[in-house]
Amino acid sequence: MKAIICKKYGPPENLEIVECNAPEPKDDEVLIKIYAASVTNSDIFIRSSKVPLSLFIPFRLMMGITKPRNEILGEVFSGITEKVGTEIKRFKVGDQVFGLTGMYLGAYADYKCMKEKDSKKGGLAIKPNNISFEEATSAAYGGLLALQFLEKGNIQRNQKVLIYGASSTTGTIAVQFAKHLGAEVTGVCSAKHIDFVKSLGADNVIDYTKPNSINELEIYDVILDAVGKAKSSDLKKACKKSLTKNGKYLSIDDEALLLDSNRLSRIKELVEQNVIKPINDKCYSFDQIIEAHKYVELGHKKGNVAITVNSLN
Repeated sequence: MKAIICKKYGPPENLEIVECNAPEPKDDEVLIKIYAASVTNSDIFIRSSKVPLSLFIPFRLMMGITKPRNEILGEVFSGITEKVGTEIKRFKVGDQVFGLTGMYLGAYADYKCMKEKDSKKGGLAIKPNNISFEEATSAAYGGLLALQFLEKGNIQRNQKVLIYGASSTTGTIAVQFAKHLGAEVTGVCSAKHIDFVKSLGADNVIDYTKPNSINELEIYDVILDAVGKAKSSDLKKACKKSLTKNGKYLSIDDEALLLDSNRLSRIKELVEQNVIKPINDKCYSFDQIIEAHKYVELGHKKGNVAITVNSLN
């Protein structure tokens, strides 16, 4: 099979396509032929190893000293099951599935073995039937993050919710999900994405690059930071002071992403009901992985960036 590997930490040019042996599923695993993967900020983080000095040693101990422990990168995928182990109960051959591989990575390849039980090695569910494999990668990653943290907000109808980073993979789904819950939603993004965020259903949009953007803040019941603590602005700092007495400020960095197949199944339902639509900014071919990493690293993407690994045709 073909796979994209990273033999040492560093720039996108360190990624290379190689031929290697396809894995064989154990009794408690399914073998998935991967049709699409995502290039996430986590992939960039792992490949580059650009971490604060305080996290350098813990990161290298966890991921690998001089290179990723699993040279095949990628943590988000969608595809079709080709083999199932004798102990598998939730899946059969031919199922279209989507999910995350966790810290064990391995999605940048033709094939990946996955367990059906949730663990740090990943979570897996049946893919929504009304979207492409590429769109399913956006639904898996952005959907899991958006729902995990917005559910903590316990959003009620007519509450005011602000999504900081509304044009990100997580933010695009968070805006739609918060509207579904009946909230009045304000999105924060750059000027070029204002119309796009409005099209997702946001009632109000704030351009964080404007000098007077802080003056546009109201008082919110729930604020979700959908870009993480590594990116800040004067507006984000002001957001923390713009909460109701019992308001909740949530960040996608507050805790680890939960690889939850039940939540993936909930996302499947929401997508099939047209409640949320996963957004892909760009789709690259497998051999364009370096260009894809460079684009995501710029930090200006709108929604998700997908990689087509295999084609149904």
